Amino acid sequence: MSVLRSRDNPRVRRWHALAHDGRARREARCTLIEGAHLVSSYLDSGALPRALLVSESGAGRPEIAALVRRAALAPVMLPDALFRWVADAVTPAGLAAEIGIVRPDPALAQSRHAVFLDGIQDAGNVGTLLRSAAAFGADAAVLGRGCADAWSPKVLRAAMGGHFALRVAEVPDLPAALAEFGGKLVCADAAGGADPATLDLTGRLGWIFGAEGRGVSEAAATRAALRASIPLAQGAESLNVAAAAAILFYERARQLSTAGARA
Repeated sequence: MSVLRSRDNPRVRRWHALAHDGRARREARCTLIEGAHLVSSYLDSGALPRALLVSESGAGRPEIAALVRRAALAPVMLPDALFRWVADAVTPAGLAAEIGIVRPDPALAQSRHAVFLDGIQDAGNVGTLLRSAAAFGADAAVLGRGCADAWSPKVLRAAMGGHFALRVAEVPDLPAALAEFGGKLVCADAAGGADPATLDLTGRLGWIFGAEGRGVSEAAATRAALRASIPLAQGAESLNVAAAAAILFYERARQLSTAGARA
C-alpha cells in the first residue's frame, strides 16, 4: 500500500478535481465514488475501479478492508486531512474509488422502461430519481441539457448505486432521444393530467420528468402520448419531482403485477 501525503502530488490533485469539477470529469471520463456502499455496488456490477483511496483512520475498518480485498487492487492511503480535501462529502467515509464513466449508447430502441429528465438541476432530486428508477426496473435513464451532472458525487450518493443498474446517458437533444425511444411516453405534470391509476402503464414505457416549477419543456412534452398527474389533497400544490417519480413507478409496478396475476 502506497501513502501519499501532499496536495501537490499529481494523483491527489487529479482525484480532488474529479470530486469537485464537472469539466475535469468530462475531460477524463472518470469520477470519484465515495463510501463503502457505493464501492460495493460498483463491484457488484462486475466492474473494477481504476484506483482505491483509503484514509488512515479508515484503513483498519473491517468493511473497508473487505472491499479492498474484493477489488484486488492495492489501495493508496491518504492522511485523514488530505482525504477530506480530496473527498466531496462533508464527513468522508474513509474509502473512495476512481472509476471510468461509461457513456453508453442508451439503446433506446431496445429499452423497455426508460426515464427522461428535462432540466432537473437539483443533484439530490436527480440521484434519488435514478435510485427509484433502478429499484422499479428501469433499464435506461437519459438526461437532457440543464440537468445536474449525472456523475457528480452528490448525484452518485443520492442514487445509492442506481447508476450501476441503468444505462445512464447525457444527451444534447432530449426531444431527439424521445423520438428514438419509440415506445409509449408519459409526461409527468403537476396538474391537468390523468390520474395514473386510470392509464395503461404496462408494456414498453418511457417517463418524462421536468424541473419543479418550470416542468417539462413544450418540445419534450409534445412527444408524449399521455400526461399523468398524481391526485393530491386539497390545498397541496405539488410534490417533489423525485417523490412523484417513485409514486408513478410504483403504479406501473402495481399494474404489471395485477396484469400478471390475471394472465
